[in-house]
Amino acid sequence: MARLSVNLNKIALLRNSRRTGVPDVLQFGRIAHDVGADGLTAHPRPDERHIRRSDVAALAELMRPWRPAFEFNLEGYPDRRFLDIVVEVRPEQCTLVPDSPEAFTSEEGWKLDAAQHRLVDAALGELKPLGCRVILFIDPNPAAVAPVRNTGADGIEIYTGSYAAAFRHGDHAALLRSCAELGLVVNIGHDLNLHNLPPLVAALPAAAEASIGHELTADALVMGFAEAVRAYKAALGAR
Repeated sequence: MARLSVNLNKIALLRNSRRTGVPDVLQFGRIAHDVGADGLTAHPRPDERHIRRSDVAALAELMRPWRPAFEFNLEGYPDRRFLDIVVEVRPEQCTLVPDSPEAFTSEEGWKLDAAQHRLVDAALGELKPLGCRVILFIDPNPAAVAPVRNTGADGIEIYTGSYAAAFRHGDHAALLRSCAELGLVVNIGHDLNLHNLPPLVAALPAAAEASIGHELTADALVMGFAEAVRAYKAALGAR
């Protein structure tokens, strides 16, 4: 069964719309842990429009008694600022995304051309000695998988916003086969909800982790945060 890593970005985004500190990101991280999530995800962007650097340090301290079984996953573009944050908190997993600092959200994966390869190689040179699992965010294209192995990364996160298109065109089987042959961890993330997650998990039984934030937070407005975490755990196949 795939692990559920709860992304707290949208909780922080709501908090940042006021100066009261409400909602408290740490409180929601604690709820996620207490009702059965397997970890937390945070994406500290340079403009701090949602998760702030101070949140990352505070979450790492909150999670200290629960780690490494309850994993911390940091997402980000591998610039000096982000790498320094990773070095500071030493997460169990680091997911590298290719979006520029001004990007609205992550909407495409690494192409790993010469320039991107140099950037990723340099980041891996710093991250691997920390002992964290390094994941590269890629499009659901079999051709995008093979270059990942040449970087030394541990696995991929499939951009599931476009996974449905790959499924319709029959490309998903080749992608999964390529991952299995190369021994890569396969994570999924982006645009996952209670409706599309069960069929995706059924089509992708080898998925190791689903990182979910926006849709889980939206569902939590209706059913409550704890119940939403439980519902997403169930959608991943929890018994």
